[in-house]
Amino acid sequence: MTVYGDKLDEALAGASTENKTVIIAIINKAYVEVDEPMLDIFLDGFWLGEGTEDLIKHLLIVAMDQTSYRRCKFLHLHCYKLETNGIDFGEKLYMSKDFIKMMWQRTRFLGDVLKRGYNFIFTDTDVLWLRNPFPNLSHNNSIDLQISTDGFNGDQWSKANPINTGFYMIRSNNKTITLFDKWYAKKDNSTGLKEQDVLQNLIHEGEFRKLGLKVMFLDTVYFSGFCQNSKDVKAVVTIHSNCCRKITAETADLIAVIHDWKRFMSATANETSRFHWTPHDHCRDSWRN
Repeated sequence: MTVYGDKLDEALAGASTENKTVIIAIINKAYVEVDEPMLDIFLDGFWLGEGTEDLIKHLLIVAMDQTSYRRCKFLHLHCYKLETNGIDFGEKLYMSKDFIKMMWQRTRFLGDVLKRGYNFIFTDTDVLWLRNPFPNLSHNNSIDLQISTDGFNGDQWSKANPINTGFYMIRSNNKTITLFDKWYAKKDNSTGLKEQDVLQNLIHEGEFRKLGLKVMFLDTVYFSGFCQNSKDVKAVVTIHSNCCRKITAETADLIAVIHDWKRFMSATANETSRFHWTPHDHCRDSWRN
């Protein structure tokens, strides 16, 4: 059993909006130690985005080791150190055993946040926030979960959409707490699967329907990624470096996105009509070796 103590309550309360909603990102030393740290790129999105700068005060950075915690404190962010029983959380190659272990640790922690009565947007740090997402998320209290997709099929209620757990908004209630308990309980019987695959399986097995969960799947026009680029730079809200295997490839291609965004922001109307994203070559090549 993980004991969080009052420090987590303090951290959540410090970052919370009036309606008990927090933006949560989880980092480790691999995201702060290199020349172009992922955490810095992530924060650049808030700095350069439209209507995103003020959201920093609702961002809680959860650090999985002392190195990333120190970096978070140095940046004067809301920080919480997650005790991980001596596990080394440096860079983990996508789908390696340690990567999967790290993802399950994350799932357990986020379930505990729900149990404390907080709604949250979870965001991976390899998601650039280029616009404030709240206007594009439903404020209907009956919707329990709004989750990003690797490829949107055109129907926001279709459970056939391939989900991505790198960005989602979830409300704290008995249904979502039960979902996280059921999700985490699958970790020892899911060899070779990451937590996202297990959640997708729960959808296909009808678990969401049994729990009475109302789920909305987010359109990649607004909540996009490298798997499926947004077709409209004037509408895009977030960009996730999904379909990528290594942090070095992610950072290189995310920096290209930032350059694209700066180019768009300073372009004339004539130039924006011809705008296109730089190809994500580093991420594409990351699967070859």
